[in-house]
Amino acid sequence: MNKKRVFLTAILALLLVVNIFAAGQAETAKTEGLDRSKHFITVATGPTSGLYYPIGGAFSSVFQNKLGYKSSAQATGASAENITLILEKRAEMAIAMSDAVAQAYQGFGAYEGKKPATELRALLGLYPNYVQLVTTSRTGITKFTDLKGKRVGVGAPNSGVELNARMMYEAHGMTYADSRVDYLNYGEAIAQLKNNLVDAVFVTSGIPNATIMELGTTSQIVLIPIEGQGLANLKAKYPFFVEATIPADVYDTQGDVVTATVRNIMIVNASLDEEVAYDLTKGVFENIGDIQAAHATAKEHITLANSHIGVDIPFHEGAKRYYSEVGM
Repeated sequence: MNKKRVFLTAILALLLVVNIFAAGQAETAKTEGLDRSKHFITVATGPTSGLYYPIGGAFSSVFQNKLGYKSSAQATGASAENITLILEKRAEMAIAMSDAVAQAYQGFGAYEGKKPATELRALLGLYPNYVQLVTTSRTGITKFTDLKGKRVGVGAPNSGVELNARMMYEAHGMTYADSRVDYLNYGEAIAQLKNNLVDAVFVTSGIPNATIMELGTTSQIVLIPIEGQGLANLKAKYPFFVEATIPADVYDTQGDVVTATVRNIMIVNASLDEEVAYDLTKGVFENIGDIQAAHATAKEHITLANSHIGVDIPFHEGAKRYYSEVGM
């Protein structure tokens, strides 16, 4: 009899724990009239070989596991595709480079002749992407003008990397006609560089980039600087570019390399429910450690203090409300 009583007591205790847990989960999913469980947040990221994917995955994980939204991270072709996904409302949130966003928002550059995408909004600035023009010691390429006549991987058509490549050529008084360009994403292009099928590759990403590091296991990496008059021309026409240095120890190069950077930002559509946008923004910063744990670059750069850097489009009203509350 005592054994039965003990067993029943244990069962009741277990049920109590389950009910308390379920109640806690329900409470997490609901906040001030917002039922998070009824909202699905797709976070558009980038190729699995780049930083967008793990960092976007960290955002999605916070939304689902900490806030109670239904959420998933979607691998994509990065900036250009992500902008389209947001405009067509096939994703609720996406990472994109601010230069690509600026072109779409204002209707210039790669978006010349298209209706300005004025419905784009920002939630927060993320981290800088470094323009990394990569080659190896076998090619003899040491400066930008050496790309004349060379085979160059410029990125997938109209991707953020490819938009950067076009602007780099322009800033140096050159065009794609000066090289033999291949429209490959940088993962594919680095593979081609390993096999001597291309001579140089544009990689615009955070540092260190895993595909470049892998290249360094078989070849001596050489980074071509973006500097001097070319960099001056670039910044004069496209002020969202900022000069920065890639330290020699990042890829074991022979010295530090000057280049240009452009900020990544998290974008949404202006039509996203204001309460949801507010809640997501607040949730990001209340769980910022989970975001920062995704990568060293995230830990260094994704902070409340850096949240407005490189953002050249309006913030979503929900995000603005949160920033106002915290005194920004």
